[in-house]
Amino acid sequence: MFGLPRNLFTDEHILFRESVREFIAKEVTPFNKEWEKAKMVSRESWKKFGDNGFLGIQAPESLGGMNIQDFRFNAILIEELGLSGCSGPAIGYPLHSDIVMPYILHFGTEESKQKYVPKMVSGDYIGAIAMTEPGAGSDLQGIQTKAENKGDHYLVNGSKTFITNGFLCDVVVVAVKTDPSKGAKGISLILVDNDMPGFKKGKPFDKVGLHAQDTCELFFEDVKVPKANLLGKEGEGFKYLMTELAQERLVVALAAVALGEYMLTATIEYVKSRKAFNKSISEFQNTRFKLAEMTAALEQGRIYCDYLVQLHNDGKLDSAMASAAKYNMTELQCKVADECVQLHGGYGYMWEYGVARAYADARVQRIYAGTNEIMKELIARKILK
Repeated sequence: MFGLPRNLFTDEHILFRESVREFIAKEVTPFNKEWEKAKMVSRESWKKFGDNGFLGIQAPESLGGMNIQDFRFNAILIEELGLSGCSGPAIGYPLHSDIVMPYILHFGTEESKQKYVPKMVSGDYIGAIAMTEPGAGSDLQGIQTKAENKGDHYLVNGSKTFITNGFLCDVVVVAVKTDPSKGAKGISLILVDNDMPGFKKGKPFDKVGLHAQDTCELFFEDVKVPKANLLGKEGEGFKYLMTELAQERLVVALAAVALGEYMLTATIEYVKSRKAFNKSISEFQNTRFKLAEMTAALEQGRIYCDYLVQLHNDGKLDSAMASAAKYNMTELQCKVADECVQLHGGYGYMWEYGVARAYADARVQRIYAGTNEIMKELIARKILK
């Protein structure tokens, strides 16, 4: 971004980036403050993303997608949303396309694919994934939500919390216990529909940050779920989660770097225009050194993530690599957020400034998609095995 050439993208990718950037400038940035007040983006925005082909681009043409299996296009969407500084949308749309939809495409029945994917591609359906529970966060084996086998359907009971896209979701991938006696091997994944009786949603949480992202609790009371809504096989859910979480953590890492770059760019502009002691604060050594430190770190992070995107495209990204990226980049994002607020002085604490919102939005990145403490444990398992 600040000088180092990137060799990851072709001319086709660059043209795609330009179209994405223009779309975000027109259809996302002007509405973000309104969405923050509403605690969610509008459904109209989801439809616009779908109409422009920016949702589920990897889905087969027969299901409404463009069958683009090159993750570099997905990465561009994630980057440009992050570079806009609109953190809520920067999480919600990629979660729908790059985290939720792959479960359906990879493990769903043909019936489920036909029912859900075309509507997710068009933006008529919004996707969410529900793993965390009030008493079970990083420890997925501790979930209590159950799905009892009733012959032709499952009966689901339990609750989930901190669910991104939760309030607006039309379909949600739910981690359930189909056999509580088997621990991780008793976990399965099922698809729950918004209109299934017994499925209820709490009000959007009043969060510290990510105000434009609808996050809430989900409740399941004797929800009848057809057997066709099982993803893959019973008892294989934990394995599927471990498989797909690598891409999820790469998505978080990519967003973290882009949001860090947004904050740094905004801060560079601010220090150039702000004066103290009769000169621009960009002339003070402390300011210049801090900007240099952040630029160097973000450039390293960007090239690092580019390499991981290429590895992912080649099918070589493993869980430990993705965990390292998620850990490193979210720690960097939070460090950059803190430094940028400091360089803004008192104005950095005012909500009208982008860095203030980005500062509040950044902190949760080290918690969701697996806490950074869990990321370090996953890295350690690989190096010590």
